[in-house]
Parts: sequence; structure tokens; C-alpha cells
Amino acid sequence: MLKRNVFLIGPMGSGKSTIGRYLSEELNVKFFDSDSEIEKRSGVDINWIFDVEGESGFRNREKKIIEELVLKRNIILSTGGGSILSSRVRNLLSSNGIIIYLNISIEEQLFRTRFDKKRPLLLDKGKSRYEVLKTLYSERNLLYSEISDFIINVDKKSVKIISDKIINFLVNKNILSIY
Repeated sequence: MLKRNVFLIGPMGSGKSTIGRYLSEELNVKFFDSDSEIEKRSGVDINWIFDVEGESGFRNREKKIIEELVLKRNIILSTGGGSILSSRVRNLLSSNGIIIYLNISIEEQLFRTRFDKKRPLLLDKGKSRYEVLKTLYSERNLLYSEISDFIINVDKKSVKIISDKIINFLVNKNILSIY
């Protein structure tokens, strides 16, 4: 049983949703994905929201969803890669759970997102995917690092290995009780 919520942060392609689902099954706790919740509640996909409302409209929706979800107990929450740009979101995450940063290299991100058409920030026609990911990394890495309780590099690691390391951290920090 989790004694605190677990929040997964990190760049796109780092595996937040996949790891979150796996952890929730292993630990028998509820899993939420902020992007999926936005799509479910709005009835449209994130690309549509970006097209119609822009990134700022999407970020407002994201902040409202996270404000609600962090108040739940005994959950794992996967957040959108840019959610940490909001100081309000960073404070909410920090004060309501344990933050795990899934760190990933730009090269691994390029590989994992190479066929992805559902990431609006990668659809910038004026820049290469590498340039976009490099810019996002330079804007966000320090924020991810500053609020994290645990940082794990996910490059070329299986979901099981990553999850086992996270579970080990939670047990050692007395955040997870295993009977």
C-alpha cells in the first residue's frame, strides 16, 4: 500500500504512461494519466486542443486536471511533459506526493517518438524533431530535477527494470508497505 501518491514526470517518450500503468498493476493502486484525463473529459484529442486553443489553452486544462487529481489518495499519476512549467503544478506535485523523474536522452526520445503523430510540439514544421527536443530539454530539465525525489535514467531499460528500481526506492523511503 502506498503511503503517499506517486507522480511520474519527464519528457515525452520517457515512458511515464507505460511505467505508471505497470506500477499501478504491480502495486494494486489506481493509475491516472493527465493527458488521457484531458482527452476523456474534453471529448477531443490533445492535437485538436493545441490547434484550437494553443499551448496556453492546453496548459490551463492540464493545470485544472492536475489540481483535481493530486487530491486523490493512493494513486500513481503520469503528468504531461510540460506540466512542470507551471509553478502551481510543481508546488501541487511536491506537496501531495513523491515525484519520480524519468530522465531520457534526446537520442532515445527521437527513437521512441519516431512514428508518433500525436505530439503537437513535435509537429513544428520550422524545426527538426531533434531541435525541438533539445530546446524542450534545455527549458525543462532543471525544473524536473529540482522537484524530483528520485531520478532514474530510462534509456534502453525495460519497463520491469525501471519499475523495480522505483518500487525499491519507495520501499526504502518507507512510502510503500509490502506485506
